[in-house]
Amino acid sequence: MELRTLRYFVAVAEELHFGRAAARLHMSQPPLSRAIRQLEAELGAVLLNRSATGTTLTPAGETLLAEARELLDRTELARARVAAAAGPATLTVGLLGDSADLGVARLAAAYRDRRPDVEIRVRETDLTDPTCGLRAGLVDVALTRGPFDETGLCVRELRADPVGAVLRADDPLAGRTRLRLADLAGRRWFQFPEGTDPRWQAYWNGGARRQGPVVRAVQECRQAVLWNGTVGMAPLGHEPPAGLAVVAVTDMPPSRVVTAWNAGDPNPLVRGFVRTAVAVYGA
Repeated sequence: MELRTLRYFVAVAEELHFGRAAARLHMSQPPLSRAIRQLEAELGAVLLNRSATGTTLTPAGETLLAEARELLDRTELARARVAAAAGPATLTVGLLGDSADLGVARLAAAYRDRRPDVEIRVRETDLTDPTCGLRAGLVDVALTRGPFDETGLCVRELRADPVGAVLRADDPLAGRTRLRLADLAGRRWFQFPEGTDPRWQAYWNGGARRQGPVVRAVQECRQAVLWNGTVGMAPLGHEPPAGLAVVAVTDMPPSRVVTAWNAGDPNPLVRGFVRTAVAVYGA
């Protein structure tokens, strides 16, 4: 007998109504009815009397209800004791230090509400590693931006942000409402250090080979624009600092906000984090 089936039976036995039990279990009634019938077949005993006037327990059902409650209670006790022996549950989340994304604050609040027992450790990385230390085993799950080499990783898109060119406020193009990549041809663009994921570099350089200063962080990129007139790129909706302007680039694909984790990672906390992230960013 599976513990899940026993939980189904206890819900029906306590409610004495399949509809109410299904609602309590957050499932539909047909699969619940099938599970109880299969349990009766496995035990070779009728557990419930079903009639037009209602549902009642048979003697066999009353016996199983007592046994199932005790077994489920012992299961929860065992789970609690194992958790206590293992120490506090922790999950290390890698964040790309690209901006103050409001989605991160909402995700933190939602996850804290759902799993107050889990300690979240945050590792923020610069722009040279879009996987935020995932491949090196420094984090369990990353909240970052694509594109990057996804080999060996699972990646789930959460949002797509249009992007714009970061320019000096006195740049002749800064007064435009929109630009195309051709408008920025011949300009110097920021570069990432050698060894940075080439897909990541190519995206932020508009898909072309560029020349320009090497930067590691968003602030360095902004300073390169401010001091040298270098072209930077940033998601729209991020208020630029004084002296800078952001103009939409219409022919550049949007920047994907994603969550990523190592394929095959059995950690249930990772799957729970991803489910929460999808729910929060999709709201």
